[in-house]
Amino acid sequence: MGNDRYFCSHQQTILFEKSIFNKIINTIIKMKKIAIPLKDSVLCGHFGHSDVFNVFTTEDHKIINEEKLVPPPHEPGIIPQWLHQQGVTDVIAGGIGQRAIQILLDNKINVYVGVAAKDSRELVNELLNNTLQAGVNLCDH
Repeated sequence: MGNDRYFCSHQQTILFEKSIFNKIINTIIKMKKIAIPLKDSVLCGHFGHSDVFNVFTTEDHKIINEEKLVPPPHEPGIIPQWLHQQGVTDVIAGGIGQRAIQILLDNKINVYVGVAAKDSRELVNELLNNTLQAGVNLCDH
């Protein structure tokens, strides 16, 4: 007991600490980080095929920051983990595979699927105002 030690790489430690820090901050000041997968500047019909993620940081139902992040190459489970490392709290998608949904949910990230393609900022405002229309998942795997 007392002598138990756990070893991990420096990079893993930093990512873990960043993830914990983001969750604490989000809880304290009611921030959200909302990610929207885009392909050719519009909501991508398939989460894993997006060119970029438009990530909005919100506080008290207002957008305070917007950034575009290039995801890692599409491999099963990689993008959901990457979003978790970015501190994302919510994902708005047209279509997304069940495995990706489960990984996001396991990481306490809310997932909204079957959303119609609209301007990203409009989708975020709809989510913040509880008017976002989710529907049938456009992905069948």
